[in-house]
Amino acid sequence: MDIRVAAYGVIVDDGRMLLAHWNDSGHSGWTLPGGGIESGEDPADAAVREIQEETGYAADLDELLGVDSHVIPAAHRIAPATGPLHALRIVYRAHVTGGVLTNEIDESTDEARWVDLDAVGRLHRVGLVDIARRMAGLL
Repeated sequence: MDIRVAAYGVIVDDGRMLLAHWNDSGHSGWTLPGGGIESGEDPADAAVREIQEETGYAADLDELLGVDSHVIPAAHRIAPATGPLHALRIVYRAHVTGGVLTNEIDESTDEARWVDLDAVGRLHRVGLVDIARRMAGLL
């Protein structure tokens, strides 16, 4: 079984949530800004780095909201695989401290956007968004 550990930020400001559009190998959906932790990297540092890479914003973390553990069967993985993927997703509450909203280029996310909280549920989104909304008390 493969394992992927990633860190994400739930960023809400003025009734809007910051989301990134994931687009990889013909699959897409709105997700939280964040991503994989590099070898030896602290999860909090990874969340801050990924938020900046995917949205253009510098961010500070406020608190750890939780850890989600999800196993994806081999048959449901995007890339051909011989076994399942265990995804551990570390979710923080965060806030923007600077920067300018910028779309990432040539990576797995292609757009960043502020979305009204009442519109998030109408978006085509990955399951992590609703998991994180529950963790943050937004659902």
